[in-house]
Amino acid sequence: MSTQFYLVRHGIKEKGIHDVALAPEGVRQARKTGSYLRAKPIRKIVSSPLLRAKQTAQLIAEAVGAPVTENIRLRERANWGDLPGQTFEQFVEMWERCTRDRDFIPPVGDSARKAGERMASCLQELAAEHPQESLIIVTHGGLITDFLVNVFMEEQLNERHPDFVNEQSQLIPECSITNVVYQDGIFHFARLADVAHLL
Repeated sequence: MSTQFYLVRHGIKEKGIHDVALAPEGVRQARKTGSYLRAKPIRKIVSSPLLRAKQTAQLIAEAVGAPVTENIRLRERANWGDLPGQTFEQFVEMWERCTRDRDFIPPVGDSARKAGERMASCLQELAAEHPQESLIIVTHGGLITDFLVNVFMEEQLNERHPDFVNEQSQLIPECSITNVVYQDGIFHFARLADVAHLL
C-alpha cells in the first residue's frame, strides 16, 4: 500500500509582514502548477492555513477538481510578523540559527526538527486515510526541507543535490513540486523541487 504525495511550495508572495497574499506572479505560478497536476489522479489537496498557501491550493484545486482542506501542521516553521517588533533582519537571523541548529527553539514557531516531525506525522496520517491514492500538499519551502532532512539520510539527500543540508534554504523554489511516496511505513524520495511545469 502506497500513497503519492506532491509537495508544492506556495507561489511567490507579496512583500510584507504577517500573513501575506500571493503576488500576481505567484497566482500565475499556481495556475500553471494546477494545469500540470490536472493529469494526475489527485484525491485531495491539503494546505497550510497561511494565506499564501491557501490561495495556491485553491488555484490548483480549480484545475484539478479535488477538495481542499487545511492542516495546521503544514504551517511554516516560523513566519515573519509572529513576534511583535521583530525586524526582517532579526527574523532572518533567527531562521538561519534554526537551520544550523535543528534543535534550537525560536521565541515563536518551532525548531526545524519539531517542524519536520509535525509534517511527517501529518503525511503519515493522510497515508493511512488514503492508501493507494495521490494527494497534493501545499506548504512552505522551509517546512519541506525540515521534513526531508528529518526523514531521509544525508547520503540520500546528497544524491538529489550535493551538500543538501547546508544549501537547503535555496533548494525549494516557489511552486516547485517535490514528490515523495509513503509505502509500508517508509518514505521514498521520487523527485526534488521540479519546476519544469513553470517554464
